[in-house]
Amino acid sequence: MKNNMTAANLRSAYGGESMAYQRYKVWGKIAMQEGFRNVSRLFNAIAYAEEVHAGNHFKAHKDIEGDFLVPAMGGFGIGNTSLNLGKAISGELFEVNEMYATYIATAEFQQEEGAKKSFTWAREAEKIHADLFKEAKLSVDMGKDVGFNEVHICSICGYTTVGPIPEKCPVCGAEKTKFVSF
Repeated sequence: MKNNMTAANLRSAYGGESMAYQRYKVWGKIAMQEGFRNVSRLFNAIAYAEEVHAGNHFKAHKDIEGDFLVPAMGGFGIGNTSLNLGKAISGELFEVNEMYATYIATAEFQQEEGAKKSFTWAREAEKIHADLFKEAKLSVDMGKDVGFNEVHICSICGYTTVGPIPEKCPVCGAEKTKFVSF
């Protein structure tokens, strides 16, 4: 890592993904308490994907050591499952449309390939997360649990699917065996 701006972006993304992990764990418990078992599973699965993203950002930052103040966008608040899903959708879309789009462009300009890869992998997964949360919110707003059961997460890049596990991850190329199912 040779550029301070990309390093700061990695730290910010790490902080944001770490907070998303924690939010989704809390919101998953609320969904379970409200009887939305599959929505709870979705929150917990995507929490794992956010953990994968945070780990990748941390690793891409590998040769910089020290203590840093880390500014990161962090949504706060606990509501019912519908409100929590709305906040999750907003957070994921912020990451897709603003945060990661900018971080990828900066890493590309600064020729920081490891950071660019980590940001790109996360952005691709966040697009899917937003769509899954939208689907879940539609169901919850009709008083129903979301219709899908198992959620599969690539442990290498955080790619997320509710369908069959692909033979190779379409984002990072990892083998099928690298997926974790919830």
